[in-house]
Amino acid sequence: MAEVTLTIAGHSYTVACRDGEEDRLQKLGAMVDAKTIDAQAAVGGNLGEARVLLFAALLLADEADELRTTDVPDQSLDHLEELADRLSALGDQLATGGQAS
Repeated sequence: MAEVTLTIAGHSYTVACRDGEEDRLQKLGAMVDAKTIDAQAAVGGNLGEARVLLFAALLLADEADELRTTDVPDQSLDHLEELADRLSALGDQLATGGQAS
């Protein structure tokens, strides 16, 4: 098991993770740290560590909730259909000896 030291809101935390997940954990820690900066800027003043982390967690939860309510699967399907149409048109052009545009 690997360990990663994260710096969040000016404090260092050593966190265990599975081998090979160190980079991902560092990235996630950086996201949390960025949200602590946003939280401090939004609320102002000198918040305690627990409150900064609470507000950062709320900001991240808000973003996650917005993503869940966004129609991402339908958008993905639209993109896949567009890609399929383009590939089909390209295949038709190649089958008839035409050049693809």
